[in-house]
Amino acid sequence: MNILILGSGGREHTFAFKIAESDRCEKLFVAPGNAGTAEVAENINIDVNDFDAIKDCVLEHSIEMIVVGPEDPLVRGIYNYFKDSKSLKDIMIIGPSKRGALLEGSKERAKEFMMAHSIPTAAYQSFTAQSLDAGKQFLETLQSPYVLKADGLAAGKGVLIIDDIEKAKAELENMLTHAKFGEASATVVIEEFLDGIELSVFVLTDGENYKILPTAKDYKRIGEGDTGLNTGGMGAVSPVPFVDKALMKKIEERIVIPTVEGLKKEEIDYKGFIFIGLIKVKNEPYVIEYNVRMGDPETEVVLPRIKNDLVTLLEATAQQNLENIDLEIDDRAAATVMVVSGGYPEAYDKEKPIFGIEHIGNSIVFHAGTAIKEGEVVTNGGRVLAITSLDEDFRGALKKSYQSIEELSFDRMYYRTDIGFDL
Repeated sequence: MNILILGSGGREHTFAFKIAESDRCEKLFVAPGNAGTAEVAENINIDVNDFDAIKDCVLEHSIEMIVVGPEDPLVRGIYNYFKDSKSLKDIMIIGPSKRGALLEGSKERAKEFMMAHSIPTAAYQSFTAQSLDAGKQFLETLQSPYVLKADGLAAGKGVLIIDDIEKAKAELENMLTHAKFGEASATVVIEEFLDGIELSVFVLTDGENYKILPTAKDYKRIGEGDTGLNTGGMGAVSPVPFVDKALMKKIEERIVIPTVEGLKKEEIDYKGFIFIGLIKVKNEPYVIEYNVRMGDPETEVVLPRIKNDLVTLLEATAQQNLENIDLEIDDRAAATVMVVSGGYPEAYDKEKPIFGIEHIGNSIVFHAGTAIKEGEVVTNGGRVLAITSLDEDFRGALKKSYQSIEELSFDRMYYRTDIGFDL
């Protein structure tokens, strides 16, 4: 079949890499793609939110399946756009309906869903500009640090964790009355702070059945030892070493099953990935957030460990046949290290030539922010390349990735040397 992947990052290159391996895929397209996807697919310069252009592309190239990488088109309703069209309704869309995507599109909605279905999460309240004073009073009832979350999509930057009560009040006002995160912070969710260690669990569901994919842990901050500004992710490992069978049983019984059952009870059309951001507090799992797609850079360690034909797996998801699939997972660990542009996550330069990719043989190079200019691969984003390796454990995998990075160079290249430091 002909398949279209929407997106341009490391996640989408990883999907393209896995899908291109399948005999079931005849022609693969990525919109808009990057220099890495261009090696295994045909890039098409279309914005992921331009549904009319995507429709034209689907009809022109006889696309049968669309794999939606980023959250934005899902929250904007690309699933409904196709399902509501007579000529497009049979196209398989990997991703939830607009209602399903609200689990990521609205922090308040996600919290309401968790409360409705008895899914363990931090206590919270939501506030708007009209209830700013009540929000400040609610902060007084909590222990430091204080967690403020912009309700809407804020490109991964809408969560603030603040130690000082007065600063927290000032930031709440900044978010609600001065639109610190634009429309995304018209409503702010204030949560109690949970102290523990974070991990991610990925679930593939067809709306009836589910498969739990490999666990992963990513590293968000720019600096060594998890310091400095938040980024889209500086590296990841899979599986998470501290997740034993007992913890996984709790996660499945208390979180995964109630989430899938909750979607069914609310009659939400959901055929795709659920990324469950968790925190382990004294060996008890709590949900921090839902994402309605695969994470990045977690995808770069989760998908390489799945041995199944990915197209068959995704088709079973779209056709509600997941119960017939036996998920096969590589026992080896995977680790990825992000190589980023100097200055990221603040201002950085683009179009820096990248050298040495062709010398890497012991790792997989997933392109994130890259492009092709005058025949050579150049930087085109903050996060540039994800270097993924497999080995018997995460330490061995990381060692391989760091050795591979030594082959790479571009102007002001930066990466963290301590991924996995807390494991």
